[in-house]
Amino acid sequence: MKINTLKLLIAAVFLFLAAPADSAEIEPRAYGNAPVGVNFLVANYAHSEGGLSTAASSPLKDAKLRIDTGVLAYARSLAVLGKSGKLDVIVPYSDLSGSALVAGEYRERNVSGLNDPRFRFSVNFVGAPVLSVKEFAGWQQDLIIGASLQVSAPVGQYNPDKMVNLGNNRWFFKPDIGISKAWGGLTMELSTGVIFFTDNNDYYGGRKQEQDLVSTSQMNVIYSFGRGFWAAVSGTYDYGGRTSIDGVPSDDLQSNWRTGATFSMPVNRNNSIKLYASSGVSTRTGSDYDLYGIAWQYRWGNGL
Repeated sequence: MKINTLKLLIAAVFLFLAAPADSAEIEPRAYGNAPVGVNFLVANYAHSEGGLSTAASSPLKDAKLRIDTGVLAYARSLAVLGKSGKLDVIVPYSDLSGSALVAGEYRERNVSGLNDPRFRFSVNFVGAPVLSVKEFAGWQQDLIIGASLQVSAPVGQYNPDKMVNLGNNRWFFKPDIGISKAWGGLTMELSTGVIFFTDNNDYYGGRKQEQDLVSTSQMNVIYSFGRGFWAAVSGTYDYGGRTSIDGVPSDDLQSNWRTGATFSMPVNRNNSIKLYASSGVSTRTGSDYDLYGIAWQYRWGNGL
């Protein structure tokens, strides 16, 4: 395998696309560099299972949900005003099943369909120059600083007569900034962002749901073993996101910690596989679940 392909396997961005909620995502190497003009196609499967925390005023209690999610995503590395960037398109499809007490009565819910698709545009402002595949072969990372904007569109499965749905029936916007610093094979990443939500004007029972912004922080410690193999341990913290129903505040402020691990390995020149898992460490609202998954990535373009 050629050295330029090895370095692409080591440093190219690998999408993590299997979160069942708007926050609590764990995504190592989100601010890595890659040669311009390279395409990434990702097929991902994730399984999550556990409790769903709800507001004290909600009729939904003791919810236990299982969600199987398949994701198809496309990304392309770009040159943006002389800086390296990336565009992602993410389309998830889920099967959800579970049970809960609704107003004191046992209910079950089984539904399949599209989740809300997401789009993300990112640019590295410092430390990640625009490089061809040939130039990338001799490049070594030091400090990278970048930013991104992610948008979720409300086109997923949604039924206002149900408390639990796959889609959210609202937009969200997530600006984020990240720093990635490498010391040889060891890389540390820090990122922080804010999620803004539009209102859901057709919430359960035809009511209006509003939600405060959620602040998110993430740290990843990544080690490259060489020849395209790497592993990461990660942690996230989310705070905020209190909702109001028809103007009445709910007791669902988020203050949630999650931790996870990721392992990625090459298969051949253009393909690689990633395994990952995460779990809630401390949960106040909405993040008390375990998740694990596998993703396959295919790369092509610009001489690969």
